[in-house]
Amino acid sequence: MRIAIGQLWQETNTFNPLPTTRESFNQFGVLRGGQLVEQMADTNELGGFIQSLRAWPERPEIVGTVRLPAWPSGAVTVDTFDWLLAEFVESLQRAMPVDGILLALHGAMVADRHPDIEGELLAAARRIAGRTPIVATLDLHANITRAMVDHADALVLFHTAPHIDVFETGQRGARLLRRMLIDGAKPTTAFEKLPMVAPAERANTQDPASVSYGLRERLQALERQSEVLAAGLATVQPWLDIPELGSSVVVVTDNRPDLAGTACRQVATELWRRRRDYLPELTPLAEAVAAARRETSGLVVLSDSADSTTSGAPGDSTWVLAELLKYDWPRPALVPLVSPQVVEAAAKAGMGGMLKTSLGGVRDRRFSRPIDIEATVERLFDARFTISGHLARNLAVDLGRSAVLRRGNVCMLLTSQSGPHFAPEFFQAAGFDPFAASVLVAKSPCGFRAAYQSRAAKIMVVQAPGCAPADFWKYDYRNIPRPLWPWDEMERWQPSTG
Repeated sequence: MRIAIGQLWQETNTFNPLPTTRESFNQFGVLRGGQLVEQMADTNELGGFIQSLRAWPERPEIVGTVRLPAWPSGAVTVDTFDWLLAEFVESLQRAMPVDGILLALHGAMVADRHPDIEGELLAAARRIAGRTPIVATLDLHANITRAMVDHADALVLFHTAPHIDVFETGQRGARLLRRMLIDGAKPTTAFEKLPMVAPAERANTQDPASVSYGLRERLQALERQSEVLAAGLATVQPWLDIPELGSSVVVVTDNRPDLAGTACRQVATELWRRRRDYLPELTPLAEAVAAARRETSGLVVLSDSADSTTSGAPGDSTWVLAELLKYDWPRPALVPLVSPQVVEAAAKAGMGGMLKTSLGGVRDRRFSRPIDIEATVERLFDARFTISGHLARNLAVDLGRSAVLRRGNVCMLLTSQSGPHFAPEFFQAAGFDPFAASVLVAKSPCGFRAAYQSRAAKIMVVQAPGCAPADFWKYDYRNIPRPLWPWDEMERWQPSTG
């Protein structure tokens, strides 16, 4: 028995002016063939696939196709899309014949003139594979389309946000494929597309007070039923200006379309009924920083979600930094920024040197503004580390040459590349204990809570401009379907599944 595995992973933010290019994928780490199986054996969804397959009594041969990952950013260029599709198609053709295919996808990748890359990819896989079973895993923020549902035998979604079940989702996907190959399961899928988009800030599946907590429990209870192969909810990546934008519910059963339809309709109806519970609570920036300065009992985390690098924003907003610089802090105030030009200038100044420079407003000229600053180059370092927790299990990250600039206790952590500018491992790589800081700026809307919720004295989501705003419906979208909540106030909606 031969099982092919592969990955295409990038979350697009169409408001980010920086395009995602072939170099973006090469920087993150393209892997092919046996190299993929060897290096990803205990990491994320691919690791979940591999460890599960190795535990099957049938001991299938694992055939690596290609891993194509890039960090969230702007739309993929057309040339890059053509390269991605060619890489995927050629690698899968080389792998054939196989008995099953497992694909780790994100589900929210967009290219110029290609608003549904995963749908096109799965269509290509189906043309190559014929009736060979295809199971794909998806992020909870996927924008699931009819094409994705039609061309995969089953879609398996993360259950958690923060995403702490990435590896486990790979295991669930492999388990479902085995049900098909060994037990003869016949997947039947019910799919409901809702005319709504949920802000990420309050979609916390680990918070008992959140609507997503109850929905997660409901979906996991469905999956414990022997006739249910998978059940998932995608509250969607909000910063996509595309025609098929919307949240989705998917339920896959073993030849029980009636059960799939009923369960899918019930979950979708509950999500719609509770949609207003997702509206975020934002703290005005000046008020949040002032409150942080008054807090004396421990760490304050400020979520700069509008410039969230995990949401595809550029990562060089200075709005929070400018406010922090107005205060003296008793302990470090840690502010991450993506600024390769200033990292280069800091390297020329040398450790201990003074640097007069401009920060911000380079990668994002629409929402960010540059500020002039004079600071000491406290440290130069290579931002290489391994993260586990939100988004990752044993995931190697390289943000390139980096620098720490310091003015008073305000410490600016500057990297050459975008990445997880919330992770404790990132701050530790820069020489700081993030949990001992006065303030930590997390460029993340919700996922950062996996690391900081239990250890922070206070957490606030700040209201500031950026490419990934919590109040996204106030921005200029031109291609989304209408009516769509919360852009449009809609009282009634009728699910289509029967």
